[in-house]
Amino acid sequence: MSTEALPPHWQELFGVPPGMRLASADGPGGAGGQGDDGDLAHSGGPWSKAAAAAGDLRISTATALGKMAAAHEGISAGTAGLAATAALDTVRTSWEKRLTAVRDECGSLRPDLLTVAREIGEVDEKNRVAFSRLAVRQEPTK
Repeated sequence: MSTEALPPHWQELFGVPPGMRLASADGPGGAGGQGDDGDLAHSGGPWSKAAAAAGDLRISTATALGKMAAAHEGISAGTAGLAATAALDTVRTSWEKRLTAVRDECGSLRPDLLTVAREIGEVDEKNRVAFSRLAVRQEPTK
């Protein structure tokens, strides 16, 4: 599969797609009937869980930013002139930038993860229908 087969926004995210082997295939990496350690695990579940985690992390970082701002209210007025106040302000500004970046990244990542989960679910359903039709066509006649 070449990257030209992927939508442009996925090409940017993934670059060259990795090779894929069926879990049941013999050879390097394939399970070859040896259990559940194959390469292909196709399910929307992990993507949905990742989207939920991104959403939770976005909320918790936004909450942390609010708590941090509230905790620092009035500090500079009560400690004016102390070197520690300037250092604390520098550290606070640094953490605000980091937490804001995490919050924003998780906020933008969550919809993409949900899209992947939905697309995988649609592929799974199409495959289920295709295989069920194939099984019906191959039933022996009496």
